Amino acid sequence: MQFRELQREQLQNGVTLPQTDSLFKLGTDSVLLADFADPPRGAAVCDLCAGTGAIGLLLLARDPSLTVTAVELQAPACEIMGRAAADNGLTDRFRVVQGDLREIRSLLPAGSFRHLVCNPPYYPVGAGFRPENEAQAIARTELCCTLSEVCAAAGWLLKTGGSLWMVHLPGRLADLFCALREAGLEPKRLRLVCPKPEAAPSLALVKAVRGGKPELKWDAPLILSNPDGSPTEEYKRIYHMGEIEN
Repeated sequence: MQFRELQREQLQNGVTLPQTDSLFKLGTDSVLLADFADPPRGAAVCDLCAGTGAIGLLLLARDPSLTVTAVELQAPACEIMGRAAADNGLTDRFRVVQGDLREIRSLLPAGSFRHLVCNPPYYPVGAGFRPENEAQAIARTELCCTLSEVCAAAGWLLKTGGSLWMVHLPGRLADLFCALREAGLEPKRLRLVCPKPEAAPSLALVKAVRGGKPELKWDAPLILSNPDGSPTEEYKRIYHMGEIEN
C-alpha cells in the first residue's frame, strides 16, 4: 500500500482517520454505528470486520479511555490501521488483528470482550451491486463471510451478558435476527434510520446481548434530513456540525 494515497479526516480530540479510494471510504453507516454504540468508559471493545478502522477510531476519538481491538481479513486495510494507530499515538489503545473471522477460535480466546461493534458485508453473493474492486467487493458482499459466520464469531468473542452493536440493511433484519439467535445473541434494541421523515428506512442499528432474555425495544427512528432537505439536529450532533464529512 502506498501511504501517499491516504487522505485524513479530522475527528474529535485530535484523532485523524485515514481514507483511501482503493479500499473503503468513511460512510454514514459507520458514523451512525459509532454513535449508536455506548460502551462504558475504560472498556475494551472489539471491532469485527473493521475495514480501515473507522468505527474503532471514531469510538477512540469520542472516548480516549477506551481500547479497541480491530479484526480484519484484508492485509492492506490492516496496514492502514497500523499506520493510523502510530500516527495518532494510539498503539497502546488500538490493536490490529489480521485474520479470517471464520477462524476466530484461532485468533482470539472465547469470551475476550464484553463490548463488540460490527459493520459487516451487507449482501449475499449474487445479490446487490458488486464493485469491480475486489477489496470493496469483499467488504460489501459475503464473499469471505456470511451473516451467520459473522454472528457466530461475535458469539465466540463476547462474554455472557456482553453487548454487540451492529448496522445492517432493514431488508435483512429477519436474516440478522435468526443469525443472532443461532449464535446465542438476543436482539434487544432496534433503531431504524430514515433519509427523510416520509422515506422508508435505509439502515437498521441493532444491539444484541449474549445470553439476553427475549425482549426487543424500538427506539424512535433516526431521521437524517428535514422535509426541506436540511440536516436534522440529531444528524448535526452526530456529525459534530460538519467536522466529519461523509
